[in-house]
Parts: sequence; structure tokens; C-alpha cells
Amino acid sequence: MPLILLLILAIVIAQIGFWDTLGALLGGVAMIVLLILLLGALAVLGGRYLMSRARGG
Repeated sequence: MPLILLLILAIVIAQIGFWDTLGALLGGVAMIVLLILLLGALAVLGGRYLMSRARGG
């Protein structure tokens, strides 16, 4: 009986570790995607600003 409890405990610990690691990886990917989106938005706004300055507006 203690062997079964030990195996169940090991499985639970492994699952928690897996989900924490997966969450950390997904969080890192989400931060990179948001950074790329922010840089793209800044490039668009900068381009619009330069175009309006070039037209004299």
C-alpha cells in the first residue's frame, strides 16, 4: 500500500512541475509576441508621423 501512495505522490509532483514549466514557457512566448506587436505598432505610428511631416501637415 505505501508503494502505491508513493507512486501517486510522484505522479502528482510530476504533473505540477510539468504544468508550471509549461506555464512559464507559454508566458515567455506570449511576452515575445506582445513585444513584436508593440514594436510593429510603434513602427506604424512612426511611419504615419513621418508621412504627415513630409506632406507638411
